Amino acid sequence: MPTLLVKIFEGRSDEIKREYAKALTEASTRVLGCDADAVDVIFEEVKKSDWASAGVMWSERD
Repeated sequence: MPTLLVKIFEGRSDEIKREYAKALTEASTRVLGCDADAVDVIFEEVKKSDWASAGVMWSERD
């Protein structure tokens, strides 16, 4: 507890994902009162052509 699933567009660097995972872990331990070892962060990378908001594909927004 907890397991956080983060869906992001593909192409982010490992350093950015590492920094974000650290920030999410720190926030989780502070707010939920759990140990850092209990926090899992899973990144799922998605192509812009597989994601739409407001009926518009993100690949068409570029």
